[in-house]
Amino acid sequence: MNSIARPSKRRSALGRRSLLDRLNRCSHWIMLAPFLICFTLFILLPVLAAIGLSFTRFDSVQAPSFVGLQNYIDIFSSDRRFVQNVIPNTIIYAVVVGPGGYALSFVLAWILAQLSRGPRTVLAVILYSPSMMGAATTLVWSTIFSGDKMGYLNSILLSMGIIREPVAWLTSTETLLPVMLVVALWSSMGVGFLAMLSGILNVNAELYEAGRIDGVRNRLQEVYYITIPSVRPQMLFGAVMALVNTFNSPGMGVTLSGSNPTPGYAGQLIVNHMDDYGFLRYEMGYAAALSVILLIIVWLSSRVAYKLFGDKD
Repeated sequence: MNSIARPSKRRSALGRRSLLDRLNRCSHWIMLAPFLICFTLFILLPVLAAIGLSFTRFDSVQAPSFVGLQNYIDIFSSDRRFVQNVIPNTIIYAVVVGPGGYALSFVLAWILAQLSRGPRTVLAVILYSPSMMGAATTLVWSTIFSGDKMGYLNSILLSMGIIREPVAWLTSTETLLPVMLVVALWSSMGVGFLAMLSGILNVNAELYEAGRIDGVRNRLQEVYYITIPSVRPQMLFGAVMALVNTFNSPGMGVTLSGSNPTPGYAGQLIVNHMDDYGFLRYEMGYAAALSVILLIIVWLSSRVAYKLFGDKD
């Protein structure tokens, strides 16, 4: 009986060992499974569905009908508002808020890094808090830029005699986009700003000492030769976040002006154009084609950011 029991115990031990070996070999897939599932369900499948719908005419009620490249042809040949207003507005907004906000984040992060811990913490919270306010940001600025005499800016300018009549800041085709740029820059100090601040604070102090021995004479040279190369990963992260947040701006112009499309399409961005066609006109295929164009623009911009700040090796 003992001779029979021993082989069975040995086989069970070998079975458990082989099971543990298989689990160890697959452990990385087990750890990655939650991310892969969420990525597939919430990113990959919606992107593939948008690409597929972009080749169809779909009103969200009837079944999609295949139209090939017609949506893309219509966007660039028939959609006058897209070519004359949406694309220029998006480019201006992206250039000012993207690189402008990114450069401002780095400069402010470097300035705060020169302060002592207490003031630095308080100022970092103050600068970061607007990015967490979300829709409340536009509500605050809507009050400031209100087009009547009760608006804070109009009230100040009228009392100083700079203007004679209230300015319709949020409904004028001349002032809506500049107001959007001001609000976007004010709220652009997000996680990218915190990442760069953290990176600058963790630069090895011995590098600055070595730089002074090697001929670095001022703060500007320190930033160029030591700080920027040392925080390239954080700068890459900040650049990608700035690009994504810029191109996916959540309808700031629509919220400020109170209408979609914005007055005279003065503040209409590509995201607002997508919402207009997708959820107001129910032209889902056309809106999907716009989303694919936006996806390509964001991808190309992220590649440029990686070329600038990515690891050369």
